[in-house]
Amino acid sequence: MARKVTTQRKVIMTAIAWALAILIFFPILWTFLTSFKSEADAIASPPQFLFFHWTTENYAEVQSRSNYLSHFMNSVVISFGSTLIGLIIAIPAAWAMAFAPTKRTKDVLMWMLSTKMMPPVGALIPIYLMFRNSGLLDTRTGLVIVLTLINLPIIVWMLYTYFKEIPGEILEAARMDGASLAKEIIYVLTPMAVPGIASTLLLNIILAWNEAFWTLNLTASKAAPLTAFIASYSSPEGLFYAKLSAASTMAIAPILILGWFSQKQLVRGLTFGAVK
Repeated sequence: MARKVTTQRKVIMTAIAWALAILIFFPILWTFLTSFKSEADAIASPPQFLFFHWTTENYAEVQSRSNYLSHFMNSVVISFGSTLIGLIIAIPAAWAMAFAPTKRTKDVLMWMLSTKMMPPVGALIPIYLMFRNSGLLDTRTGLVIVLTLINLPIIVWMLYTYFKEIPGEILEAARMDGASLAKEIIYVLTPMAVPGIASTLLLNIILAWNEAFWTLNLTASKAAPLTAFIASYSSPEGLFYAKLSAASTMAIAPILILGWFSQKQLVRGLTFGAVK
């Protein structure tokens, strides 16, 4: 029998939830507000929250100084490309681990997850040299390859956990009806796993979009995404907080909008077994 929740408990839990939400969202709000300040107002003490001279000159200067659209397209190609390739590789791998496991399956899963524990800087020099010798430095192709490999363990783990929730009897019935392995994965497994695949897709797009270490070290200008666009406003002369905030707002706005409109699908996938 479910325990009745009192009105007082509801009010307290709602207040705690709102307080945590405001705490998490406040840095984004502060960055947004700072982008409309002058450089003098941005470093004023005490800080000015709403009552300052609002200006859009930072956005105008960022637009004139940098090719935002080029950086934006690089981010779109790199994040979506690496995630889609990762899904193409991970769906059959997760199927094999979920429905045809061996005694080494858990060891392989743990090994894949352990690769995420290695500091990226430990692999930077060999990867940089390989990319330099193969002509992949400062290319979208190079970054797609790197981000695919980096996020592949997460994609496999998420899909594996979700596939484990699907009854194996359904796939056996498809085999008895004469479905081949490819048709079983494409026409039976994939439609049933749409919420999990969608949440995996969205989460890994966000991870690839926000990746800074590899994008800053393996690009210069041609393939530089929005993370490099933000970093370009940190110079030896100092930090220009207002312009840096304008650049940051322009960089995170697309992914925030994507997350806002897809939040129901993301939550649905995460709570139905994609992540435990």
